Amino acid sequence: QVQLVESGGGLVQAGGSLRLSCAASGRTFSSYTMGWFRQAPGKEREFVAGISWSAGRTYYADSVKGRFTISRDNAKNTVYLQMNNLKPEDTAVFYCAANVRVGPRIGTREEDYDYWGQGTQVTVSS
Repeated sequence: QVQLVESGGGLVQAGGSLRLSCAASGRTFSSYTMGWFRQAPGKEREFVAGISWSAGRTYYADSVKGRFTISRDNAKNTVYLQMNNLKPEDTAVFYCAANVRVGPRIGTREEDYDYWGQGTQVTVSS
């Protein structure tokens, strides 16, 4: 069983920055592929960014490429999402997810991930 707890959400003006954190339980966190998803009101949950177990590979949705950076600290069992130049359309609940299955691929679908956090709200005002 893996538990994920997100933090760092809040209200920010357009152009501002936020850093989300996701603390994970589990002794084998360093072997998990981790991802961030988001769900805006009235929309389906969508992939934002993913990172391989070693942090050697990352992958981003086109909508956030160049503005968001995913990283991880395996010693702290934590994955981060640095969000810069935020836009009102980034307003959503952001979820952390863990893929505990062995494999090199960074999935972009919900079914690629096994465990989910409760989400943290990010609101960007114009």
